[in-house]
Amino acid sequence: MQIKTDYFKQNKTQYQASYNAIYKKILKYKRIAVFAHASPDYDALGTQMGLTTWLRDNFPEKEIMALGQNHVVFTPRLYPSLDVVSEEWLKKPFLAIVVDTGNAYRVADQRFHYADFVIKIDHHPAVEQYGDLNLVNTSMCATSELIADFIVNCPRKSNVLSKEAAVFLYTGIAGDSGRFQYSSTTPHTFMTAAMLMDTGIDLSRDVYLKMYGGTLNDLYVMSYILNHFSVTKNGVAYYVLSDEDLNKLNIPVERGKENVNLFAETDGINAWASITEDRPNKKWRVSLRSKEKSINGVAAHFHGGGHPQASGATLFSLDELPKLIEELDMLFAK
Repeated sequence: MQIKTDYFKQNKTQYQASYNAIYKKILKYKRIAVFAHASPDYDALGTQMGLTTWLRDNFPEKEIMALGQNHVVFTPRLYPSLDVVSEEWLKKPFLAIVVDTGNAYRVADQRFHYADFVIKIDHHPAVEQYGDLNLVNTSMCATSELIADFIVNCPRKSNVLSKEAAVFLYTGIAGDSGRFQYSSTTPHTFMTAAMLMDTGIDLSRDVYLKMYGGTLNDLYVMSYILNHFSVTKNGVAYYVLSDEDLNKLNIPVERGKENVNLFAETDGINAWASITEDRPNKKWRVSLRSKEKSINGVAAHFHGGGHPQASGATLFSLDELPKLIEELDMLFAK
């Protein structure tokens, strides 16, 4: 479909110069690689594949690659497998576009450093300006929303957004907004979703069944969590999955946080967290969520950070867990 540009006006003044600069770099390079962060989530892969597909649709004469890590569940159910390139491919001039990644060390494929020019596009608070050109807009609920805004405001005259690209971007927005429930959701978010849906997306068939459809084993995992969670006196719910638990439940470490939002709509629960052992890397992965109060400050105390109501952290010993839970609990003390 031909894009309807009347959906978006608010970012034209502040970000148009950056959009134009990115577009000029895209025009300049014949070879472009799109990167995202390790252990990718919906927004990482949705943005990566949405941008890659848009580039391929609008610049068929260029070599466009998506490099990084596949998802343990949603590849290939929701996203196609990422590309594999040789070292020889990377020795020739190319443009790297890194999406949804606040820190350079978290980029899944560190070969983005080989690029002649690096563009960083992100919606997380700017922690590290590692690109030659940085576009960071924290008002967007997802980097997919930011990419959609770039696409709409791109100065390209024959600018086409395919349904395939729109589906990928929609999954990124739905994932990072908690299906439009988090406070990061804005009118612009809904306008973006409307624009993407105009490509012909069937929300049930194309998006939500693939994102949230489960198996019988998924029910067993939820049952285990609901029988093993804890709640503090001030309403912080959390569950811990050790390596032994993961093996018993037959899920990889990447899936440990999948059920963190089981507690999102429960009265008396103010914040919730998953703590999952990553034994090969000798750490515990923490996902934090909150209804109202900002929890990214607590996450920063434990080797992490993120958004006010959705953050991540890392524990290098389970002995740190009581302190983490105590800090979270104190946020809600009356």
